[in-house]
Amino acid sequence: MTDTTSQSNLADKLLQRAAPGRAEFEDLVVVPIFAVIVALIVGALIMLATAVDIETIGRSYLALLQGSVGSMNAISETLTSAIPLVLAGLGLALGFRAGLFNIGAEGQIVVGGIAAVIVGFSFPNMPWIIHMPLALLAGAVAGGLYASIAGYLRAATGAHEVITTIMLNLSSYLLLSYMLGLEWMQRPGRSDPVSKSVLPSAELPRLLTDIDPNLRLHAGIFVMIAAVILVHWLLFKTRTGFEYRASGENPDAARYAGMHASAIIVFAMATAGALAGLAGANQVLGVLERATPGFSSGIGFDAISVALLGRSHPVGVLFAGLLFGALEAGGRQMQVDAGVSIDLISIIQALIIVFIAAPLLVRAIFPWGFKKPAGR
Repeated sequence: MTDTTSQSNLADKLLQRAAPGRAEFEDLVVVPIFAVIVALIVGALIMLATAVDIETIGRSYLALLQGSVGSMNAISETLTSAIPLVLAGLGLALGFRAGLFNIGAEGQIVVGGIAAVIVGFSFPNMPWIIHMPLALLAGAVAGGLYASIAGYLRAATGAHEVITTIMLNLSSYLLLSYMLGLEWMQRPGRSDPVSKSVLPSAELPRLLTDIDPNLRLHAGIFVMIAAVILVHWLLFKTRTGFEYRASGENPDAARYAGMHASAIIVFAMATAGALAGLAGANQVLGVLERATPGFSSGIGFDAISVALLGRSHPVGVLFAGLLFGALEAGGRQMQVDAGVSIDLISIIQALIIVFIAAPLLVRAIFPWGFKKPAGR
């Protein structure tokens, strides 16, 4: 009876610690907002230090705003850039919640994209209502299986997932190069490494072509929204999600409470990889329509920043992905209008992460923004 009571009390404590309410509103919302503000200010100071005049700085930030939300094309590009970032960021956030530092989203995106392309150019007579979901599913399954390799190695041998996912990232690049050299996958009439184009029945349809044929926003935005809802439900409304969070908070206590740590590690990595694979599938089915070397474009690494900025919360990851999508879309406009190097966007993104990782510094800079209501 005593053991049962102790386990029940332990489970209650784990639930209280792992529940979403444990992350205060300030940590989830206020700190990221101030981190972005400070990063923009420091970015301006960096430009001043490199002999960029104040007028050009103002023009560059105005171009950044206009290029991200200043027109229908800007909004379309922002959302298009945000979709894979949010999907991969959700997977990384889920891993972080489970206490796993999965930095292999890049490789999982590549493998997921390869699988989606193969299914996408196969089955020429299949109706789109089956073909497109099947291609997306192929990307998710391939990404999940690839990530589960690192999960299994962690669970079975104790090999750290940081090392194994780095190696799997490198392996995915070699796999992509090999696959693009195969005759059955290569685009007809081409000797360079370009895959066959996916069939129209497998493409994610573009949504705004009636307004402007050049607008690239595609149906992947609905996949992104569904993924945010699904991950939120999984993490905070299911037993599996509770086990992920409890294991991430205190693995020893979770094991004592009867949770299977090895299974949690493998399943969490597989789920994270499936989301990253889905991001790769979205890129090849909605934007590129084929696979080429480097089609992942570092999205998996940017997604780490998105997950950190979003505090590993699905809603936070959504807004962080939209912000990084806006920075990417607006950065191109900033480079054209103000002549400022697009590398400044990378600097600003890095600064955001620096300040996110140092919340006490942000609180010291903006103490008035963190005053507690009277009576607390």
